[in-house]
Amino acid sequence: MSSHSAAGTPAPATLTSRRATFAAFAGAFLEWYDFWVFGTAAALVFPQVFFPEAPPTVALMQSFGTFAVAFLARPVGAILFGHFGDRVGRKPVLLVTVFLIGGGTFLMGLLPSHAVAGSLGAVALIILRVVQGVGIGGEYGGGSLLALENAPKNGRGLAGSFHQLGTPAALLASTGIFALVEQLPEEDLLSWGWRIPFLVSGPLLLLGFYIRKNLPETAAFQKDTTRAKSAPLISLLREQPKMVLIGIGARMADAVTFNVVNVFAVSWVTSTMGMSSDAILTGFVISSAVQLVVLPAAGRISDRIGRRPVYLTGLAICATGGGMLYFPVLSTGSTAGTWAMIIVVHAFGTGLMFGIQSALFAELFQTRMRYTGLGIVYQGSALLGGGPTPMIVVFLTAAAGSWWPAGAYLFAACALSALCIWRAGETFHKELAETTSDSSERVADDAQGTAADQEVQSP
Repeated sequence: MSSHSAAGTPAPATLTSRRATFAAFAGAFLEWYDFWVFGTAAALVFPQVFFPEAPPTVALMQSFGTFAVAFLARPVGAILFGHFGDRVGRKPVLLVTVFLIGGGTFLMGLLPSHAVAGSLGAVALIILRVVQGVGIGGEYGGGSLLALENAPKNGRGLAGSFHQLGTPAALLASTGIFALVEQLPEEDLLSWGWRIPFLVSGPLLLLGFYIRKNLPETAAFQKDTTRAKSAPLISLLREQPKMVLIGIGARMADAVTFNVVNVFAVSWVTSTMGMSSDAILTGFVISSAVQLVVLPAAGRISDRIGRRPVYLTGLAICATGGGMLYFPVLSTGSTAGTWAMIIVVHAFGTGLMFGIQSALFAELFQTRMRYTGLGIVYQGSALLGGGPTPMIVVFLTAAAGSWWPAGAYLFAACALSALCIWRAGETFHKELAETTSDSSERVADDAQGTAADQEVQSP
């Protein structure tokens, strides 16, 4: 049946797919807007607003501590909301997560400072950050599936890329609005100006809730007839543990690359080379703008030739550009060279991977455990590959007295991810909506594949 009516207007299924794709983008934009705004405020204003009595270095560490607690809460959210997302449905869970993320950010903008409420303001900030982290943990899987499980098979890469597009768009928006409020006198910035970026989350929250409330449940979830009585997490670890490990390993390069070429590199150029961090930070703003084009292009290309070649190309760029060339170019002190390398490694290297991750990881898992699987893969790789990377490479480079261990660590992560992508096989041809017969056929195929592998390995 055609996707358009006789009058030339899009059919209802096509309209639903487009609305779901926009809703996925809006949710990701809200999620990452809140993430970037909090991170910027934690570096610039929270030490003075909530921890003014501590020495500057201690206050900054305390402020970054409030930033870090969300990373501990995100896996909890992934498991909790993954369970209900796989058992009850994607839509009701996403209506909750959007309130936890956006509502938490909005309330942060209303918190009393240390001058007004003492340490109670910092305690409330930590509580809201934990709530926000739980919501973020449950948002990624559902937000991705909102677009993917309503999209046609030959358009999943493109639809999933629009969900990923929310990340660079949110970085640009949060950077822009903080740049505006930073023009205020310092006294006004620290008293009320810093609150504006947080309060902006309120209207964004209402818009995101309205869009999601008026969408139906995803098509694949409605068609699925394979839902089991056991908890999705138990089913996932029992039936598809290999895919969980492959997914986490496949995303490690993305998580490690960003933290090496951004977080660690900022510290390295300022402490080792005596350079200003502005060149790198500005370079990532430019690179994020370039990603607005790269991400949908990656998704569309992956719909035509497959996910694996696109992902492997991104890995090759990160391994060579980030692992071998990035720090030597930074060592020259050239701003133009630094920006060029950031665009190559971040916009194109990680962009080719990041743009298709939603589609790729969704295609690894069965419908009845897909929400849980996506959440564990994304948040697990963030916890293992993102969180400890700066600390690890700082230790390694300090021990070696050179940048090369950072590049070697990045290269090793790319090699691991390449192996995982190769083991995953091609996925873009798979159906996302399964019936009982489809599930039986998959089990039979897996059994035949295992038997074949054992026969090949026999002497």
